[in-house]
Amino acid sequence: MYSELDHKFMSRALDLARNALFQASPNPRVGCVVVRDAHILGEGWTQPPGSNHAEIEALLDARRNGHDLHGATAYVTLEPCSHFGRTPPCATAIIEARLARVIAAVEDPNPQVAGRGLEMLRSNGIDVRCGLLATEASELNIGFFSRMNRGRPWVRMKIAASLDGKTALANGASQWITSEAARKDGHAWRARACAVATGIGTVIADNPQLSVRLVTTPRQPLKVLVDSRLEVDPEARFFDGNEVLVACAFADPAKVTTLRDKNAEVVEIPNDDGKVDLPQLLRELARRGVNELHVEAGFKLNGSLVREGCIDELLVYLAPLLVGEAQGMVHLPALSDLAQARRLVFHEVTPVGTDVRVLARWAPS
Repeated sequence: MYSELDHKFMSRALDLARNALFQASPNPRVGCVVVRDAHILGEGWTQPPGSNHAEIEALLDARRNGHDLHGATAYVTLEPCSHFGRTPPCATAIIEARLARVIAAVEDPNPQVAGRGLEMLRSNGIDVRCGLLATEASELNIGFFSRMNRGRPWVRMKIAASLDGKTALANGASQWITSEAARKDGHAWRARACAVATGIGTVIADNPQLSVRLVTTPRQPLKVLVDSRLEVDPEARFFDGNEVLVACAFADPAKVTTLRDKNAEVVEIPNDDGKVDLPQLLRELARRGVNELHVEAGFKLNGSLVREGCIDELLVYLAPLLVGEAQGMVHLPALSDLAQARRLVFHEVTPVGTDVRVLARWAPS
């Protein structure tokens, strides 16, 4: 169904989409290539929210290069939108440009689109195909698909640990277990996320800033603090810089006012145990347009998130160290049988500097 050239140009469109990795949120990361007679006429990728989508950028690029678009083919990594959002529908622009063919990698899961864009193109005489490199395109937008299909972000838990699974010494010291290369790589994963979350224990113990500093990024992710009793010190470095959301179980009005002065919003999301309702927090973040949530927390909050089914994958940097008795990665109850263990599968295992980066996801049940 698809030729070698089709694969080549869709692969190019996926490469372009990766240029939007740090800037597209809350929109999906999309790339587009416009082609005629095996020659690229124009290329584009998703611009920051409120600006052009990939298809518009590619059409403009082709016109700047002096090309007539009549009869050309567009390779796009996600179904062209069919609705007015911050910008007009891309499907309409493609129709008006008189393209002959559109090959999309995957349908848009957004209920406002969900096949309507492809149908609009077909009803206007354009040859439409969908499904080329769909897995790769879906993976690039794993958070967007999660938010649209499940009503919650894709949640990635980042952990830096020794080879024997320890994240800090018994006295709490943890800087630095992993190498500078691993820390820089971790900041790149922070940068691609829409929000970075931690717990009050980490803020009290380490006073982290949790911003993206080691890689260049066009925007800082939202910072999220899980703090059931609103114990955070308003002078904590966590409030330096960009926007902060504090989730608590009970909000003291005076403390809320103080935190507002620090550019922080406080939301009360209690569960029956007087702690933050973590699944509800994920739904609230999705409502705010968060596609990917990056968690960097201590073993207690890590354990709570795992127990409540809030984690989709683990991003673990393992350093070639043996630490001995110390703090572990995730606080979970003791098991009496290995059959009770929570099982994962390795998605990627990659050397990073002197360390190893492991991306693991829950095994199919």
